[in-house]
Amino acid sequence: MKATREQHLERSIMQRMGMVIGLKPEHLDAYKKLHADVWPEVLARLKQSNISNYSIFLREPEYLMFSYWEYTGDDFEADALSISEDPVTQAWWKVCGPMQEPLSTRNEGEWWANMEQVFFLE
Repeated sequence: MKATREQHLERSIMQRMGMVIGLKPEHLDAYKKLHADVWPEVLARLKQSNISNYSIFLREPEYLMFSYWEYTGDDFEADALSISEDPVTQAWWKVCGPMQEPLSTRNEGEWWANMEQVFFLE
């Protein structure tokens, strides 16, 4: 028997995820313009991979970006792999990636540096 979406969500535990990266100052306007009109296929892929409430915040003058999303699936590694293998998402990353400045302190294999949640108020 195939599980309904509601049953799937009951089995899933929502995870809040935060990451940080720098933005090259010369790309500020282009980056904002891109994200004001994100490609629909990129948004659809994120939703299909159980990601919602996705936001990116910018701190100037440091050009530091903080992203936040909620993951409601039950296999983040598989969902992240689906995102990374998506051709449209790969094309999006080729546009956005050169505008970003990864932190020198990020862990090996990270582009956006993962953050630990230390507080939450519901």
